[in-house]
Amino acid sequence: MFVVGTAGHVDHGKSTLVEALTGINPDRLQEEKERQMTIDLGFAWVTLPNSETIGIIDVPGHRDFIENMLAGIGGIDAALFVIAADEGVMPQTKEHLAILDLLEVKGGVVALSKADLVSDPEWLDLVTLDIADTLEGTVLQDVPIIPVSAYTGAGLAQLAQALADCLANRPPRPDYGRPRLPIDRVFTLSGFGTVVTGTLTDGHLSVGQVVQVQPGDHGTRIRGLQTHKRKIELAAPGSRVAVNLTGLGKDQLERGQVLTSPGWLVPTMLVDVEYRHLAALDTPLLHNWEVKFFSGSAEVPARTRVLGREEILPGDKGWLQLQLEKPVALVRGDRFILRRPSPGQTMGGGTVIDPAPRRRHRRFRPEVIRRLETLAQGTPEEVLLQALATQTLLNPAQLAKESGLEAATVTALTAGMVEDGRIVRLGNAGPGQLLLSQERWNSLVQSALSQLESYHRANPLKGGMLREELKSRLRLTPKEFSGFMERMASGGHLTDEGVTVRLPGHRVCFTTEQQEAVYSLLRRFGADPFNTPSFKECVASVGEEVLGVLVDEGTVVLVSPEVVFAVETLKKAEESIRDYIGKNGSITVAQARDLFNSSRKYVLSLLEYLDQRGVTRRDGDLRLLAG
Repeated sequence: MFVVGTAGHVDHGKSTLVEALTGINPDRLQEEKERQMTIDLGFAWVTLPNSETIGIIDVPGHRDFIENMLAGIGGIDAALFVIAADEGVMPQTKEHLAILDLLEVKGGVVALSKADLVSDPEWLDLVTLDIADTLEGTVLQDVPIIPVSAYTGAGLAQLAQALADCLANRPPRPDYGRPRLPIDRVFTLSGFGTVVTGTLTDGHLSVGQVVQVQPGDHGTRIRGLQTHKRKIELAAPGSRVAVNLTGLGKDQLERGQVLTSPGWLVPTMLVDVEYRHLAALDTPLLHNWEVKFFSGSAEVPARTRVLGREEILPGDKGWLQLQLEKPVALVRGDRFILRRPSPGQTMGGGTVIDPAPRRRHRRFRPEVIRRLETLAQGTPEEVLLQALATQTLLNPAQLAKESGLEAATVTALTAGMVEDGRIVRLGNAGPGQLLLSQERWNSLVQSALSQLESYHRANPLKGGMLREELKSRLRLTPKEFSGFMERMASGGHLTDEGVTVRLPGHRVCFTTEQQEAVYSLLRRFGADPFNTPSFKECVASVGEEVLGVLVDEGTVVLVSPEVVFAVETLKKAEESIRDYIGKNGSITVAQARDLFNSSRKYVLSLLEYLDQRGVTRRDGDLRLLAG
């Protein structure tokens, strides 16, 4: 799943192009339609020529609404950079490009819009050359520049193919087992309640999952999921998702909060960052400046604390500690943007190095700078966790290869990290053990429990899900699944019954109507135990699924394709036959028919069933005890 974001100067035709490409008008606000100008984020989707469906976030181009643009652009995989052919590069073109560069958006496509308004081919060539010069040295250097017209449709097919080519070799978003959905929209739907939307990163979300909203520490549960207006049970990293939440009102939520799994994401008001000041600016970044901090969908006023120097010059990098006015939910590695509040201007951006430093740093301490440099490179433990985050489960040798660390180092570090709960071990310590991060373990547990809960809800008359089906759904190898199941069962998370798996509290439960049908059938069995209803009659009475439950539970036994006996009847029949043969030496079909006052069909099926079970053995027309 990929998400593309538009960017570009106001009135260069971003929304019109999105509508022409997708058939969806991304402008949802009445004011946007009246003013014919995008004010807030809009959303659409399209299936590309390679059959990949992507989400599109349409952002405002006007400088007055650039902060709304920042709420949506942070989670995109590529940019659809729109530049009007009749105007070329404009001020917001450059500012949007700088933002994409600071956020390190990995490539995209330039749509040279309104190409139908340009009749002079030389002008189109000049504009294209100017755009290529502007993009040089940025994340959009050398991307395709496609002339298009939303009015005539010219170039739309080529644009769609260019987007498909841009995303074709992208690996899927990594699953770190810690889902994060930066909320960019909150609304209510009649009959459903509160809905939030965003671009999912770092993990999966599933229907029924218990989640948390930070900042705010609001616990809630996922009632439903949609992507591109289609209901889903499981949302994958990188997808645009609408999440229906239970127990939370619209007034408790806002853009900038993060929906995630409980217990790990702690909001912060102090953050250490590596910062790059834009080269195009004419002033340095100074200590104690008031700025606006943007990350994910969050926007918060902040003050700068320049570390290790007096100022950061245009084009330079440096270390900052930012004092935020209110909490923000961040993790190491998040990208951010700083803007000057008034007059509004993008100043620079960079990477979160420590989302929750313990204290305010003294500005000119060398040890502070050394610590930040080490954190930027990553500690060995962080390297191990990063390697585990990109893989499902690894043995020690694989982990050493993935992390680039020495095998002895990996052995020593993982032992301590298992001890303190950052890494989970499956199997006994040694070369054959499998390792995964605690976050990934939590994600697998949540996914397995959600899968089983959904299965039980959809199949109330089945005792459990097939083990192979659960393994397939979790995308684990046989060895990985075996270790996972052993730990889950020993921890009481689920019940492993060999062929099937179920939640510990799951019990097959009939409806009132089904239970009455079962009682009626069992009364018929009791009325004439050795002349019971046939298999077809049983199915007609209670249904094949209910009959299957009665067989699985051991209430009745299918002794042949046509004959069904109550389990108590079989026990009595076995005792009677053992007793008869013990006294008489053998029994024939006719003698058994008289013994049970039944027909040849029923008695023959009974004797053949006992033969199969090793109670009796056939000797011509006689049955003898097998033991």
